[in-house]
Amino acid sequence: MTDIAVTELTDVVLRSTSVGSMDNNVYLLTGVRSGAQVLIDAAADAPAIERLIASAAGDSPVAPHVALIVTTHRHHDHVGALAAIAQRTGARTAAGRDDAPAIEVPTAVPLDHGDVGDFDGFALEAIILRGHTPGSVALLLRDPSGPDHLFSGDALFPGGVGRTDGAENFRSLFDDVVHRIFDVLEDDTVVHPGHGLPTTLGAERPALPAWERRGW
Repeated sequence: MTDIAVTELTDVVLRSTSVGSMDNNVYLLTGVRSGAQVLIDAAADAPAIERLIASAAGDSPVAPHVALIVTTHRHHDHVGALAAIAQRTGARTAAGRDDAPAIEVPTAVPLDHGDVGDFDGFALEAIILRGHTPGSVALLLRDPSGPDHLFSGDALFPGGVGRTDGAENFRSLFDDVVHRIFDVLEDDTVVHPGHGLPTTLGAERPALPAWERRGW
């Protein structure tokens, strides 16, 4: 059985699991007050994601329900279970506006930079990070009693920004990551990437000049 990590925040319970041959991280946020849930990246393995959702049954006194499925970007490894999970939960789907046309499952909510979704007890802010794909979106959860949490997809990892094709796309992604994330969020912000382990902005900030020099 796939391991499920659990983190209790002030207003939200965060659960995550890793699925598929590329070890994609799938995140589930459950509002403690309302039971409203947001699933981030329905990747690869529908049964594992169903187990993730089922594991959150006790995270709210109100019956939890998936209100929205957000796809951080259009790459195939992040959408493999999207159709199945959307059908089984009845949840609306969301993705960055410029990636949405390339996602086979229709996007009900196209996201632009700065959009904020309110889920009756917690909110998520969309941060568009262009370069890995044209419409890659990160999601920011602000915890009133602790550090912020950033779900970065494949735009930001421990050790660097995501893969890009060519110098122009790298410059676009690097600039967005610097100006839209590092310049505005605190060092204790926890980064939850699309693959691999979490990190913090403070752990990564000293390496920004080296990332820029190497160009990846």
